[in-house]
Amino acid sequence: MKRQAISFGRVLKAGLINFVRNAWLAVAAIAVMVITLTIVLFSVIANATFNNTIQQITDKIDISVYLTDSISIQQRDDLVNQIKQLDNVKSVTYLSKADALERYKAQNRDNLDLLLAISQTDNPLPASLQIKPYDPNNIEHIKNFLEKPEIKDLQSEQTSYSGDRKEAIDKIAAATAFFRRAGITGIAVFSVISVLIIFNTIRMAIFNRREELNIMRLLGASTWYIRGPFVVETIFYGIISAIISVTLCNILFVVQAQAFNANSLGLLDIGFASEYFADRFWAILAIQLSLGILIGAASSIVATRRYLKFKSTK
Repeated sequence: MKRQAISFGRVLKAGLINFVRNAWLAVAAIAVMVITLTIVLFSVIANATFNNTIQQITDKIDISVYLTDSISIQQRDDLVNQIKQLDNVKSVTYLSKADALERYKAQNRDNLDLLLAISQTDNPLPASLQIKPYDPNNIEHIKNFLEKPEIKDLQSEQTSYSGDRKEAIDKIAAATAFFRRAGITGIAVFSVISVLIIFNTIRMAIFNRREELNIMRLLGASTWYIRGPFVVETIFYGIISAIISVTLCNILFVVQAQAFNANSLGLLDIGFASEYFADRFWAILAIQLSLGILIGAASSIVATRRYLKFKSTK
């Protein structure tokens, strides 16, 4: 056990020495790994941010059913009960004519002309039912119910559905899907590039040390003892790349938040993204380190098996 620990320590030391010795050779590998890990991180944060934005807009979507002034309380209550029994109906809220007028005044408090015009007439706004669905993208059953002749007779005008909000959701959902696919593609491409560069880095390192490695082999060094330092060296690549990636993202979020001094930038909610990153900083760092180590170690293991072929495996 003690002997194995000593060997392991020597492998770590040799790997660190190799890393320092090949520092300039490793710059390209580290740079590409930084790009790969940064794309991974931004893909995760962007996906979470878009999903949060969709959820916020979805929570504000409702269907407004405008009622006739002649509807009785009994008819209104019966209609509310029938709607509540429909699938996909989360809640039904009644808005009286007086409440509708107060809401209209609040929404147009900066428009004196509209306020003056509506104050000079009887309340023209109808009472309404605000129907909030669980899934705004699946409201056909609700619409079909509201289109029934006996139900339409209780309505003063056509049912209103917030088309602008639905359009916004569709656009954000499409953007989310696009960025998710783009992120996966980018991760795959740069992961392959990282592996290829690490392959070449290890191959060059093996070529430069071929005489030293042959001597080690002749002296009885095990395959693991010879290959181990190369694996350790690429693990250092992954660790440094992960730290640089997380640091760059952290700086970027801080600078953007200060520069724009706003919660949103286009579709990407900078405020939420920054908060998401800050709340999960240590988990993100751990994941980035794991990915960096995995990419580096896996690439090195494959490369050393290809370029360091020995008949014996002591």
